[in-house]
Amino acid sequence: MTDTADRSGPLAPTPSQTIGPFFGHALPFPGGARIAPDGHPDAVTLHGQVRDGAGAPVPDALLEFWQAGPDGRPPGAPGSLRRDQSTGALLGRDGAVFTGFGRVPTDADGRYTVRTLPPAAPAGRPAAAPHLALCVHARGLLHHLFTRVYFPEHTAALAADPLLAGLSRERAATLVARPDGPGRYRFDVQLQQPADGGCEETVFLAFR
Repeated sequence: MTDTADRSGPLAPTPSQTIGPFFGHALPFPGGARIAPDGHPDAVTLHGQVRDGAGAPVPDALLEFWQAGPDGRPPGAPGSLRRDQSTGALLGRDGAVFTGFGRVPTDADGRYTVRTLPPAAPAGRPAAAPHLALCVHARGLLHHLFTRVYFPEHTAALAADPLLAGLSRERAATLVARPDGPGRYRFDVQLQQPADGGCEETVFLAFR
């Protein structure tokens, strides 16, 4: 059969495609959860679970974290990833440099853990409370999702933060990690509001 379609004009853009589950291939790297230098005395552990709208764990999500350094500025050091000089294989982080970036997949129970330094308020934005920026990739999402992780001890800063101030108390609470032992915090990601209303969907952000 002869194709008689007119293809002389510009091609129409194709829609975004449903992504995943393939995040366990190539994207994770050794030491991706070790944002803080090994043995740093101020390091804290952040952990949690990613759940879907039915409350089931998402076992193949990928979470990326960005943050300012303790001085409030984005780290300017080169990346800390190393490769084998002979094979080119990725060896992972060097364990000594803080770059303010982490990438970690969820496990079979939808859980993740990262170890990092407590963030400072972003330089040049004195009204903003210290936070981690979080990007969530997961199966079925047409686009990845952006949110934030705030820490509960910054009481005054949380009350003044412009983003949190524009949310109800229930919605704002989805962005604040919970203390879970010395130097440990829990932050769960709820991708969609459950039908039974048992918990709040995490607040996600749109960047324009």
